[in-house]
Amino acid sequence: MSMDGRTCVITGSARGIGRGIAEYLGSEGANVVVNYRSSEGPAHEAVETIEAAGGQAVAAQADVADRDEVIHMREVCHDAFGPADVLVNNAGITADTQFTTMTREEWDRVMDVNLGGMFNCTQEFYDDIWNANEGRLINISSVVGKQGNFGQANYAAAKSGMFGFTRTIALELAKGGSTANCVAPGFTATDMLESVPDKVLDRIVAGIPLERLAEVEDIAAVVRFLASEDSSYVTGEVIDVNGGMDL
Repeated sequence: MSMDGRTCVITGSARGIGRGIAEYLGSEGANVVVNYRSSEGPAHEAVETIEAAGGQAVAAQADVADRDEVIHMREVCHDAFGPADVLVNNAGITADTQFTTMTREEWDRVMDVNLGGMFNCTQEFYDDIWNANEGRLINISSVVGKQGNFGQANYAAAKSGMFGFTRTIALELAKGGSTANCVAPGFTATDMLESVPDKVLDRIVAGIPLERLAEVEDIAAVVRFLASEDSSYVTGEVIDVNGGMDL
């Protein structure tokens, strides 16, 4: 599953799952565009890690909800490596609260980043993916998009919306020989879970048949397969990586 020479854009890749994906693909020989909105330091650390492993990478600042900034990110990619072969739409935010107290601003912001950002990036890189030799679009959703989660009506709706988007774009990209797939991670050991009380984490782990949280490498390994030429006959799929949770 060599990634040598393939150019991969990973949104929201300064931290967490996105960073794990960026470093994993970079270690496999990919040229990586590490996107960040405000975490400039961690983004450049990710670039350094990839380069230390023998890969090539560049950091690109862009709020994916801002179309002009996405255009700038595409230009950074093209200037550094040429057209993208792989786009991983990973960037996302939360604004958690019970639905009865959720403001329209909290709803809209989550939609603007999680769905609007996916829309912006996919449109701006669509021609790259279409024209690539087996181009790949990979959207990072969440188990929450399937099972819901208390206080996350906005996030769950956005992550669920990724499923229909992915399946539709898969049909449209198929004519050009490229694919689109979605990965739905379960609860993953990232800094987003650091503020969760131990008792709550214990209950979460108790509901996972494999009895542990996912590591970012678990998610990145699946993304690497989908980004490689070995996945050429897999498209329009939503792949759960959740330790066997009953959905």
